[in-house]
Amino acid sequence: MSKGTRDGGAHGDDGAYGDGSRGGSTSRGGAAPGGGPSATRGSGPAPGGGPAPSGGPAPGNAPAPGNAPAPGGAPAAVGAPRPHLSHRVPDLGALELLLAVARHGSLGAAAREVGITQPAASSRIRSMERQLGMALVDRSPRGSRLTDAGALVTDWARRIVEAAEAFDAGAQALRGRRDSRLRVAASMTIAEYLLPGWLIALRAERPDTAVSLQAGNSAAVAERLFAGDADVGFVEGLAVPDGLDGVVVAHDRLAIVAAPSHPWARRRAPLDPAELAATPLVLRERGSGTRQVLDAALSAHGGLARPLLELASTTAVKAAAVSGAGPAVLSELAITEELASRRLVAVPVAGVVLRRDLRAVWPAGHRPTGPARDLLSLTRDRP
Repeated sequence: MSKGTRDGGAHGDDGAYGDGSRGGSTSRGGAAPGGGPSATRGSGPAPGGGPAPSGGPAPGNAPAPGNAPAPGGAPAAVGAPRPHLSHRVPDLGALELLLAVARHGSLGAAAREVGITQPAASSRIRSMERQLGMALVDRSPRGSRLTDAGALVTDWARRIVEAAEAFDAGAQALRGRRDSRLRVAASMTIAEYLLPGWLIALRAERPDTAVSLQAGNSAAVAERLFAGDADVGFVEGLAVPDGLDGVVVAHDRLAIVAAPSHPWARRRAPLDPAELAATPLVLRERGSGTRQVLDAALSAHGGLARPLLELASTTAVKAAAVSGAGPAVLSELAITEELASRRLVAVPVAGVVLRRDLRAVWPAGHRPTGPARDLLSLTRDRP
């Protein structure tokens, strides 16, 4: 029996090792009609009865370029799709097991190293041999040793496993770099009155994470997330912006406020929605969550009048109201101190709902990981 037959693969499911001979081996296809040995496919008589030149394939039987013989020696059909690499190459676990067998010279010791039972290891080796079409390990009472083909496959496996280890090390480095920073984009009210407490709590859990905060209106937060300039965002609008996923992390209510000198500060009856809509107010700019909620609440009452002032931050709106420029609409989160000190007075309004949800948001289908995920957890613990 030739050495090539020895490496021709295990027979059936018993994973026979050694020289592979069981009463003789025939080429693929079994015995030829009449009981004689079958001719190797592709090397039979050439048309006309003569032998194929030099014993090679008969004219017209050579596989087309790019079509390697299928497992077992049969040529792949011309134009047939090539199997995926994952179907033809053993997985990393099987390759690591083969390397362990080579180190220990024992299937049992190799199984213990990779953390599986010996029967499972034996089954995995047989499966790998069937996949590759060759015997890799000879077993005997004295232990397990690689066949010649197994030794060659082990050399290749070692390179693959080393490449996988380098891949894993690189991925860990990327995760470490990702986890060393957190980019947050938040609308003004959340950035000024909620995020500082959340970020202090995050620092206690992740002292090595550097945090950058970009404040803007809700529309700007969405733009930063779409551009990849932020890992997580926080918005104050009526709903999650298109293209983003989100979760409610807190609640807020808008209040109508005025300086004590303003006539509204002395009225006893609540404002009528129509009167509120018709009065020029000090407001946040379009695109802000505050403006979205107010526009929606007053749309059925004629819509907002032209703003008295339109300012780009909560602090600026509050300062204008305190100075007596006119009544303003602000988050209750932003005016606690001003109401307590009577620098501003809350004006009651009837017939409109000014409550809103505050949300954490991120690009759809890409839920936050690492420090961004930890920050979300903290927002729920500290509403």
